[in-house]
Amino acid sequence: MSGQATDRLASKVMVALDKPDAAAALELVGRLADIPCWFKVGLELFYAAGPDLVRRLKAGGHRVFLDVKMHDIPNTVKGGARSLTLLGADMFNVHAAGGTAMMAAALEGVREALASGQAPFAAGEGPAVIAVTQLTSTSRTVMNEEIGIPGPVEQTVLRYAELAGRVGLAGVVASPLECAAVKEKMGDRFLVVTPGIRPAGADAGDQSRIATPSQALGAGADYLVIGRPITASPDPRAAMMSILEEMNG
Repeated sequence: MSGQATDRLASKVMVALDKPDAAAALELVGRLADIPCWFKVGLELFYAAGPDLVRRLKAGGHRVFLDVKMHDIPNTVKGGARSLTLLGADMFNVHAAGGTAMMAAALEGVREALASGQAPFAAGEGPAVIAVTQLTSTSRTVMNEEIGIPGPVEQTVLRYAELAGRVGLAGVVASPLECAAVKEKMGDRFLVVTPGIRPAGADAGDQSRIATPSQALGAGADYLVIGRPITASPDPRAAMMSILEEMNG
């Protein structure tokens, strides 16, 4: 596989930095040096290391998806979105279950931060705001019987995607199993970020709705969030290169 092809595929991978502290996260980042992937900072790491880690990743030239899944009253989400934009996150998310007013408030917070002139983005640029639909650990049984939403998971994912698109969000987080349906309904320019990626033969772990990297790409996924298959490997770089080869195939 050529270097150009490797870089193109790597730009679709978001490595989940699910580490307990900044030192462990940055050690992993170092082991993936020169691979132009994204890095996803989730709740465990953000709570432990705080905004400074995001600044350090950005200073190193990395693209950052801040996976904080905001779900609160609109005014609080607006303030949170303003703060994340000022921090320089390239992408962050909110829960679609918070409703259209909350999602719209997130975009308002982004606009306020960009208008202040203090956000580290070039003119005309800013973070992509996406909406979480249903977690990839959520089965239909859990959604129906515990969360209380009837019907198939795909139906709920599509409804949330439509709401996100209605207020102007850039896309959604959805499992590989709903990706093609979201693309069909919302169009190719509507981003789909897909967790639940497991290379062929890998352990599913706590995920319910999963696919291989090549299956997710075939369904139209724009970005693949991959954590443990890379981060738990004794050789994360080799694991990443193996996944890129699988994506190429």
